[in-house]
Amino acid sequence: MADEAHETGGSARDRHVPVLLERTLELLEPALSKDGAVVVDATLGMGGHSEAMLAAHPGLTLVGLDRDPDALRLAGERLAAHADRIHLVHAVYDEWDRVLDDLGLSEVDAALFDLGVSSLQLDEADRGFAYSQDAPLDMRMDPGAPRTAADVLNTYPHEDLARVLRVYGEEKFAGKIASAVLRERAKEPFSNSARLVELLYNAVPAASRRTGGHPAKRTFQALRIEVNAELDVLERALPAALESLAVGGRIAVMSYHSLEDKITKRELADRVKSRTPVDLPVELPGHGPEFRLLTRGSEQADEDERETNPRAASVRLRAAERIRGGNGEEAT
Repeated sequence: MADEAHETGGSARDRHVPVLLERTLELLEPALSKDGAVVVDATLGMGGHSEAMLAAHPGLTLVGLDRDPDALRLAGERLAAHADRIHLVHAVYDEWDRVLDDLGLSEVDAALFDLGVSSLQLDEADRGFAYSQDAPLDMRMDPGAPRTAADVLNTYPHEDLARVLRVYGEEKFAGKIASAVLRERAKEPFSNSARLVELLYNAVPAASRRTGGHPAKRTFQALRIEVNAELDVLERALPAALESLAVGGRIAVMSYHSLEDKITKRELADRVKSRTPVDLPVELPGHGPEFRLLTRGSEQADEDERETNPRAASVRLRAAERIRGGNGEEAT
């Protein structure tokens, strides 16, 4: 979730501005305003979107998920005024079904995914997410998870490391970088980011550095995705979220790179298709689309927001509404 951080430390409210806040609330509003509505914020972060939803809809109950215990603590402080209407759960969002089962919920009315790394994680230098400052090569969103970025760099064979960089970082010099990593780790295992950044400056050709942005950006993204299994988690979580939506329920997904957005686009596109054979002239009962898209393609932040909140620069927002249930029930 790419929220703009203002300073390290302080309250969650002081530390970030939620991306596309007004547009997200507008898209979800018909579902949030239903009597007894339940929304799941799958990526709670520091609670900016959740606070706005709760403030705008006094009858709303919120389930907030995050794998980062620090985020849950800060969000809990921020949302304390709504404590009787929130359930904050330490969970990765592909645990969606288990969380709902534990809370006795068979369906929900709205779902929000604000993907990627959060302000909290970028703010804390020792988490190792930012390549602009030297820090341990950690990158775990859940500090209790077993695998760090250093583990990936120090143990993956060349083929696997190159694949991670090529697929998750869309790095065209993946093979060259992987070879350099293997040479350097044979001398001494990687532990801190500055050494990796120096390696990347040397491995990425100068011409590419001039036109392709910071040479560490793609590698750090790839390592972060691998460490946290972000794309695998998303591919499991989105179907579970969509299946749990009540008829009339709505989902909004904010992605920050093309890999996340492709998964979201594919999953939603499959749900808005008719199941009636294409050669039949009429729609068969119960074979119509389950969902309708609420956005035309993906929406971006406007110029003003991109200028005031740089982390909104790459956001892509997609949203959909459930119009038919699995039992044929349709929205009225």
